[in-house]
Amino acid sequence: FCVQDFKRKNRGMDLTTNARALRRLRTQCERAKRTLSSSTQATIELDSLYEGIDYSVAISRARFEELCADYFRA
Repeated sequence: FCVQDFKRKNRGMDLTTNARALRRLRTQCERAKRTLSSSTQATIELDSLYEGIDYSVAISRARFEELCADYFRA
Protein backbone atom coordinates (compact mmCIF):
# COMPACT_ATOMS: atom_id res chain seq x y z
CA PHE A 1 0.00 0.00 0.00
CA CYS A 2 2.64 2.54 1.05
CA VAL A 3 5.02 1.75 -1.82
CA GLN A 4 2.21 2.25 -4.34
CA ASP A 5 1.07 5.42 -2.55
CA PHE A 6 4.61 6.85 -2.63
CA LYS A 7 4.86 6.05 -6.34
CA ARG A 8 1.50 7.72 -7.04
CA LYS A 9 2.38 10.86 -5.08
CA ASN A 10 5.84 11.23 -6.61
CA ARG A 11 5.39 10.87 -10.36
CA GLY A 12 6.15 7.16 -10.55
CA MET A 13 9.36 7.15 -8.50
CA ASP A 14 10.10 3.53 -7.58
CA LEU A 15 11.62 3.16 -4.15
CA THR A 16 11.73 -0.66 -4.39
CA THR A 17 15.25 -0.37 -5.79
CA ASN A 18 16.48 1.11 -2.50
CA ALA A 19 16.78 -1.49 0.27
CA ARG A 20 17.36 1.12 2.98
CA ALA A 21 14.22 3.06 2.05
CA LEU A 22 12.16 -0.14 2.03
CA ARG A 23 13.52 -1.17 5.42
CA ARG A 24 12.70 2.24 6.92
CA LEU A 25 9.21 2.14 5.41
CA ARG A 26 8.59 -1.41 6.63
CA THR A 27 9.63 -0.42 10.16
CA GLN A 28 7.19 2.51 10.20
CA CYS A 29 4.40 0.37 8.73
CA GLU A 30 4.94 -2.20 11.47
CA ARG A 31 4.76 0.58 14.05
CA ALA A 32 1.50 1.83 12.48
CA LYS A 33 0.07 -1.70 12.58
CA ARG A 34 0.72 -1.87 16.31
CA THR A 35 -0.79 1.58 16.83
CA LEU A 36 -3.94 0.51 14.97
CA SER A 37 -4.50 -2.32 17.44
CA SER A 38 -5.42 0.30 20.04
CA SER A 39 -6.36 3.38 17.94
CA THR A 40 -8.60 4.05 14.98
CA GLN A 41 -5.95 5.92 12.98
CA ALA A 42 -2.17 5.93 12.56
CA THR A 43 0.22 8.15 10.64
CA ILE A 44 3.31 6.94 8.83
CA GLU A 45 5.90 9.72 8.48
CA LEU A 46 9.41 9.43 7.11
CA ASP A 47 11.77 12.32 6.45
CA SER A 48 13.90 11.99 3.33
CA LEU A 49 12.64 8.50 2.54
CA TYR A 50 13.93 8.37 -1.03
CA GLU A 51 16.08 10.86 -2.92
CA GLY A 52 15.37 13.55 -0.33
CA ILE A 53 11.59 13.20 -0.59
CA ASP A 54 9.58 13.08 2.63
CA TYR A 55 6.64 10.67 2.90
CA SER A 56 3.57 10.87 5.07
CA VAL A 57 0.29 8.99 4.99
CA ALA A 58 -2.54 8.46 7.46
CA ILE A 59 -4.27 5.11 7.57
CA SER A 60 -7.42 4.16 9.42
CA ARG A 61 -8.05 0.83 11.08
CA ALA A 62 -10.90 0.22 8.61
CA ARG A 63 -8.59 0.79 5.62
CA PHE A 64 -5.92 -1.44 7.18
CA GLU A 65 -8.46 -4.23 7.72
CA GLU A 66 -9.65 -3.82 4.14
CA LEU A 67 -6.09 -4.15 2.83
CA CYS A 68 -5.48 -7.25 4.97
CA ALA A 69 -8.88 -8.91 4.49
CA ASP A 70 -7.46 -11.79 2.44
CA TYR A 71 -4.94 -12.57 5.17
CA PHE A 72 -7.57 -12.44 7.91
CA ARG A 73 -9.81 -14.93 6.04
CA ALA A 74 -7.02 -17.45 5.46
